[in-house]
Amino acid sequence: MPYRIDIAFPPADALDQLVQLGALDIETVSDGLAAILPDGVPPDAVAAALRVARVEVSPAVGRDNGSVWLLSPRAVRIGSVILAPPDVPAPPNALRLLDAAAFGTGHHPTTALCIETIERALTAGIPNSILDVGTGSGVLALTALKIGVLRATGVDTDADALKVAAENARLNSLSDRLQLLLGGPDRVSGAFPVVVANILAAPLIEMAPVLVRRVGHHGRLILSGIPASLESEVAKTYQRLGMHRVGSEVRAGWSVLMAQASW
Repeated sequence: MPYRIDIAFPPADALDQLVQLGALDIETVSDGLAAILPDGVPPDAVAAALRVARVEVSPAVGRDNGSVWLLSPRAVRIGSVILAPPDVPAPPNALRLLDAAAFGTGHHPTTALCIETIERALTAGIPNSILDVGTGSGVLALTALKIGVLRATGVDTDADALKVAAENARLNSLSDRLQLLLGGPDRVSGAFPVVVANILAAPLIEMAPVLVRRVGHHGRLILSGIPASLESEVAKTYQRLGMHRVGSEVRAGWSVLMAQASW
């Protein structure tokens, strides 16, 4: 597991040395530098590279279910949307998200890919509703509401994640436009003009028959959480169910797919 180091009075080339060691994040602190190092780099090797006797080691905090490692929460811009923790300076229209355990801070590549794809899907017109399957922090549903979608429904099998999503909706004065339900895509009925699911490849394949029934007439389906090596397998599963692939993108080893209903 990655770990945090703190270096008091670091040498002038410390930043370059930490980058070469593969640091996952680096910040200036009051009396030096802090960094997150991968577990394959022992602290002794860090101290030797920095020409110091020792470095202070402490646990690092993983975000997005331990898939993103940051020293502290920060704002991030994705497309036209700015995501920021409640206590970080950001423009008035920023989407505020708690620094919580639920997946969806905006820092994971799949979240960025989904938000960008949602924006592209809505360029032809803003639909009246969207379904977010595996909503986590609610980031995708709330982003859609910020863009102008009238109502969003988020489903998740994690009750704790739904509590975080509800609080994020409250922080952004969007509670009256977001419905949250415990469960999967079978928890809701009817069809939606846009359905998004940022989960993982295996559950996306497993839930495909139910998920496509939630997609309305010529509706769009956005799928992510897919390792690039499995993109073709996921795409073929949904093509067999009548979804026409209209686009995909890969970033940092993760893929997003956008498909349109043939009905």
